[in-house]
Amino acid sequence: MILGLIKIVFWSSLVALFFGLYKGDALPQPVALSPLLEKEPVQRAVSKAPFDTSVKQTTYHIKPLYRYELWGLVVSMHQADGPVDYVHEEWGDHLNAVDICVVWGKNALSGVYEKINFSSGQWTCYYETSDSAAWERFSTAEISNNHILVDRDDIRARLKELRVGDQIYFSGYLAEYSHDGGFFRGTSTIRSDTGNGACETVFIEKIDILRPGPRHWRKLRWVSGIVLLLSIAGWLLLPDRFHIKNL
Repeated sequence: MILGLIKIVFWSSLVALFFGLYKGDALPQPVALSPLLEKEPVQRAVSKAPFDTSVKQTTYHIKPLYRYELWGLVVSMHQADGPVDYVHEEWGDHLNAVDICVVWGKNALSGVYEKINFSSGQWTCYYETSDSAAWERFSTAEISNNHILVDRDDIRARLKELRVGDQIYFSGYLAEYSHDGGFFRGTSTIRSDTGNGACETVFIEKIDILRPGPRHWRKLRWVSGIVLLLSIAGWLLLPDRFHIKNL
């Protein structure tokens, strides 16, 4: 009976873990979106002198080009210091904390994003769909991949809390940046471009989560993972006679 119960717990938690992983980055339904996402990003000319800042003992030279604000739905992310990223470390680019891919406007409030598959690489946000009608409705001028530059620990900590499905607001500067090791990155200054060089590089001063995305699938993932490990441990701790009888 004990072994049977452990088997039920094991398989149940394994199925729950699968769904938690599959649905972990679920996006909210259109009815849950804030009306603020209808806004276009705001870009204004600014007279701000270039300045230097340091992260991890590397000095970066920042050249602000425009004041920038954005309201959007996070559809994909890439952590620059994550386990699958190696280029930022090789290039000494510790200022770029995270890349955030967002949609807004009709891409958000029409719900067309539900028909699109989004993913992120080390520099790029990818989007694709097999739905031709959705592709026709989807605007490349209402999606952006943002290289987020951060030199403040409090903002970096807030970025760590950010998840796919969150609705966000951030403000700062579209900027170029470099360091003395020969590294340089520019920024897009229009929303309608695509391909190489189309990403916005944003030195942010503020970021807020307007509405958090669905969290229940992520909670299911963690809870089911823990229960799965406990069921395995329970099986291993059973007396040998239980294993022998059930070979």
